[in-house]
Amino acid sequence: MDGETHLWLIRHAPVDGPRGIIHAADAPADVRDDAAFAALRALLPTGAFAVCSPARRTRETAARLDLDAAADDAFGEQDFGDWTGRRHGELEAELGGAYHDFWRSPASNRPPGGESFADQIARARAGLARLPAGEVVLVVHSGTIRAVLAIALGLEPETALRFVIDPLSLTRIDRLRDSWRVVAVNQR
Repeated sequence: MDGETHLWLIRHAPVDGPRGIIHAADAPADVRDDAAFAALRALLPTGAFAVCSPARRTRETAARLDLDAAADDAFGEQDFGDWTGRRHGELEAELGGAYHDFWRSPASNRPPGGESFADQIARARAGLARLPAGEVVLVVHSGTIRAVLAIALGLEPETALRFVIDPLSLTRIDRLRDSWRVVAVNQR
């Protein structure tokens, strides 16, 4: 690697829709919080390389931040497969113990047709390897930011799931020549 990469990770705006659902990629963002967007925009470096996940909510958030972000599948949210679009309460009622078993070890378990958080970390690692040196803004998901923190800090996947990553928060991580530096997590 030639030089440092300063990562500016932004979690997308809240989903503009019902709560308690495992949202699909086409779920829209609520981009009405002018003050939050102005505050975030003021923190970001000018001329940065910008990337988002392919999800509608990240693309809408990036556009609201005036970023011309390229979509990259490596930075998508964890794929919940057959559970996508369904309510947690509905899944719990239908699956009972199997649903609870998944959440006892969510970092390594895969929902039917989906991926584990450990799989998401591997995907994010591949995406990070393709990023250029310099200033890079990633508009992504809470799981993606947790995955990058796991990589930067050498954390086990289960441990990385403990981070709280709020909508429209900023996490700053630097990829150095031979190590990582965490500057801020979940800054609002």
